[in-house]
Amino acid sequence: MPGDGNHTSGPTPSGPAADPGDELLAARAREGDEGAFETLVHRHGPALLKLAVRILGDTAEAEDAVQEAFVSAWRRLPEYRGEAAFRTWMYRIVTNRCLNQLRSRRPAADLDTVPEPAAPEHEASPARAAESTAAMKALGTALAELSPEQRACWVLRELHNQSYEEIAEAVGITHQAVRGRIFRARRHLTEAMGAWR
Repeated sequence: MPGDGNHTSGPTPSGPAADPGDELLAARAREGDEGAFETLVHRHGPALLKLAVRILGDTAEAEDAVQEAFVSAWRRLPEYRGEAAFRTWMYRIVTNRCLNQLRSRRPAADLDTVPEPAAPEHEASPARAAESTAAMKALGTALAELSPEQRACWVLRELHNQSYEEIAEAVGITHQAVRGRIFRARRHLTEAMGAWR
């Protein structure tokens, strides 16, 4: 088949070595490449969903938050200049969505309303199952008592191993404010869960 002289012969690279990085995919997506953006969604969606579930305590709400965050990211791609990693940028968007949802909730509709999965009968005695359920309910209540920012900072640090700098970027507060919110969240949770130690 005749070519135009611009193509080289030989195999096209494939596999992990040819896997484009986030920044290249984001640049392509900024130019309108939906396939590149879809790759980013598949690559980061699961971790972002875990983050949202942990902050919101509700899977359906978390799925909505992540979906809305990706829609927002697609629209805001022209603003993304790569100063922060794409993953960090998405963490910030998802965290902000979750914080907005937490702030708009009525106080009673928080984590303590999320049903806990029952322990399999062969793994726990009724007494131990009751104790575990009570402890999880107490933790849910204690988390619900945190401010949205304290909860987000605690989840990002303790459950997602984010650095203070990454958390500050995601939540939109200073590094020092992150430390303060995490300190207060840990103190509150330690006091609230004292009976379960």
